[in-house]
Order: sequence, then structure tokens, then C-alpha cells
Amino acid sequence: MKSSTHLSNNPDVVVIGGGPAGSTVSTLIAQQGYRVQLFERERFPRFHIGESLIPETYWVLKRLGMLDKLRESHFVKKYSVQFVSASGKQSAPFYFWDNKPHECSQTWQVVRSEFDLMMLNNAREHGVEAHEGVRVRDVLFEGQRAVGVKIQQADGSEQEVRARVVVDASGQSGLLQNKFKLRVWDPVLNKGGIWTYWQGAYRDTGRDEGATLVLQTANRQGWFWYIPLHDDRVSVGVVAPFDYLFKGRDSHEQTYNEEVERCPAVKERLSHGKRVTGYFATRDYSYRGTQVSGDGWVLVGDAFGFLDPLYSSGVLLALRSGEMAADAIVEGFQLGDVSAAQLGKWGTGFNQGVDRMRRLVCEYYEGFSFGQFVRAYPHLSGTITDLLIGDLFTDRVDSVWQPMESQYPEGKTPPSGWDSGTPPEVADNKRNELVLPEGLRP
Repeated sequence: MKSSTHLSNNPDVVVIGGGPAGSTVSTLIAQQGYRVQLFERERFPRFHIGESLIPETYWVLKRLGMLDKLRESHFVKKYSVQFVSASGKQSAPFYFWDNKPHECSQTWQVVRSEFDLMMLNNAREHGVEAHEGVRVRDVLFEGQRAVGVKIQQADGSEQEVRARVVVDASGQSGLLQNKFKLRVWDPVLNKGGIWTYWQGAYRDTGRDEGATLVLQTANRQGWFWYIPLHDDRVSVGVVAPFDYLFKGRDSHEQTYNEEVERCPAVKERLSHGKRVTGYFATRDYSYRGTQVSGDGWVLVGDAFGFLDPLYSSGVLLALRSGEMAADAIVEGFQLGDVSAAQLGKWGTGFNQGVDRMRRLVCEYYEGFSFGQFVRAYPHLSGTITDLLIGDLFTDRVDSVWQPMESQYPEGKTPPSGWDSGTPPEVADNKRNELVLPEGLRP
């Protein structure tokens, strides 16, 4: 970390947080010649979940100048996603290349501690002044307009840094979202997760070696992710309704092992592996903000919202929100306009894209079968794959919803919207927790 004496004067933009959203927005602004200071409270590398990239990240990574770094990395290449039903029946793999024969259809399974550091160092290479171990204590306002931040150095000293725009990429801690009480909990996606890491567990071969597997538990209460990483490690986690996974259950270890026993397809794949970390857990992570921007400030990545881990959309949404916000900020500077309307002009379209992925997530939790759908509507197989690769920001993919509804049992209706209302007694008990074990963290 650079000390306070090395802080440049009057940056154009201050970015709070150095994860994928923060590094993206800062890099793209710096590429246009503007001065950017980024403050990250932790020191990288640091653990983070969200290891599976989806193909549409390619286009942002290309703008960032990250593709060659990823090609030269040891990250496992990912070509597909596959679903395993509660009965153990495997769907045909959804091969991205078969749907879109372009280099964007190969992506990666990343260890986030390494990937996020690569992204942050890439931002530095593009001129971003990135500081680690510096906590942003507050955002400074003059009237309704954000004008900078108050930071605290590692030695406890504080100072103010003024800027034309403040970008909140502070992750799920949501500095401005909490300040202005903008967070809305998803009324449908009340999930939690427990996961750990294995060495030597089963891996497919060939172009299936890096596939993400989504395996439904036999009781249909939840599903497992199975993500192969480099160094012969596999990330394996269970996701289920919060009440089912955490209420009235014992330790995270016991709950995890009970769920593995209830999913023979996972149990078999882990039978020759050795667990190499403790048990991680998280809950109450599905939310969105009622605003994406204000005068002089904008939210990106998890500081605006997080959906669900089902289709590995987290990093894509972080990158895309960072990209859209960066373009709006640069345009705003050119126009002399850093109003809420200008800085957040991308919010409506972004929300529509998130809503498409959310619909697919909710449909899965309510019994949607990819195999049955593709058998009934083979001409829509490519469109479903488009959604899975993250091609969310086009109404072309909306052609799948009516056929999907045609398979509903009588009386079933489409899932309610993310902002349709969470009862106060439920919202008041939301805690957005992340539990990290002692010892190794990839």
C-alpha cells in the first residue's frame, strides 16, 4: 500500500473496493485518461467465492486487456455446463462453442484470490492508483452530491480525498446502499450455501474436464455445484433454502455431510477425494438496490446487488455493471454532467438483464427441467444456452418464457418480481453473513 504522502491530488474518480467490479470500472475510466484512485480495505490476495466464469465475461475482459493474462494462466478451461437431476439423470452438456463458434465460448474456472489480484494489478498497469489496506469510512457530500471520501490508513490516520465521482464497489457490505437504506431483499430467493474444497476428487476428461456441474439433491430441496479448479482441486458446495439448511441443523460440517449422503452423484464423485479445507457458509445474499446512482455517485457489482450462485452469473454482473458505469461516467465528464440520471442511465437495461437470469434461476428452483424443455422445444436449445452463457441484455432471449409457461402444471404462475415485497418480519431478520473457516482458503 502506498502511504498517504503518495496520494495524488484531486482524482477525477474515487472507487471504493478492488474486486472485479471496482477494478473493471477503474481500469476503463483510466484508459480514457482520467485520474482514478481506488481504495481496498483488505490486502490481496484474499479469499472470495464465485469461481466459475461464464462466456459473456469475454467481452469486458477483452476491453480490460485481460485475455492474454488468462490464456497464459493455469486456470482450468471451461467449455460447458451440465445438469444432473434428482434421480441422477444427466442432461446433455450445454457446450458453449456448439451454440456460438467463437473464442468467447471458452472461459475459465478461476481461484478468486488469484483472479482478483490479476484484475487489480491490471488496473494499476492502466494507470489506476490502487491502495490496499485502506478503509473508506464514509462518503463526503455537499448537499445531495457526493464529492469524495474519508479514508483511514492502516496506522489509523484519516484524511479526505475529493473527487468528481465516487463509485461504490464495496461488495456486499454496501457502504452507500446501507447509508441510504436502498437494499431490497429478494422475496423468492431465500437461500444459503455451505461449501468446501477437495483434492483428487473425480474429474471428467477432454473438453468436459472443466465443466461446471449442477446436481440436484434427491429430495429436491437443494443442489450442489461441482467446479473443477487447477492443482487437482474441486470446489463443491450445497445451496438450499435458508430454513432447510440452517434451522434446526447441527454444525456446517454435519449438514454438509448429510447433504452429500443425500446426493449419490456427488458422493460418488467425492469418494476418492480428500477434503483440504474447512467449511465455508453464507446466507441472505440475494438482494438489489432501489437506486443505482445519485448525484456524483454510482453503485456497481455486489454493492448494487447479488442474484444467486446457480448459473455463475456473479462475476459477469460485476464486470458488466462496472463497464456500463464506466462508460456513463466518461460520457458524463465529456458532457459536464455527473447527475444521478447520467451516472445511472444504464440501470434500467442492466436490471432487465438481471431479471432474465433471475427468471431462469427461479424457474429451476420451482422444478424447471432443462432436458424436458429442450426435448419439447429443440429449436430453443440455443436460446437457453444463450441465457446460460450470460447473453442477458437483449430481448431476443425472451422467446423462451411463453414456451416455459406452457409446461406449467395447472394453477402455477410465473415467479414474482424481485421488488414485489419481502414481509418486514422476514426482512428484519436478514443478516447477509459469510463464515470463513480457519486454515487454508484458496
